[in-house]
Amino acid sequence: MYIVPMAWLYVALMMAVAEATNSNGTVLGAIITFVFYGLGPVALLVYLMGTPARKRALKARDAQELAAAQAQAQTAPGSSVQPDAGPQPAGDAVTPVRKEP
Repeated sequence: MYIVPMAWLYVALMMAVAEATNSNGTVLGAIITFVFYGLGPVALLVYLMGTPARKRALKARDAQELAAAQAQAQTAPGSSVQPDAGPQPAGDAVTPVRKEP
């Protein structure tokens, strides 16, 4: 999976070396070449390629947290995940505020 980013970094490194060793080239130009042709695109590519894995990990963590909350709700007597499902009666309803005509 990481062979393409490593190959592209190698190509960008060789471009930077060619820039630095050229008679008209500079080391600053070589650094800029490596960053803008190598590190920037590779970092973006690796980030985008890792998006599905991050989504799977997030869904798995959410499912694990939900299962833990449900297990805790089942073991604790009188507690519930749903609001107003406990043994206490519900309070007075809030009257709606209407706009004056």
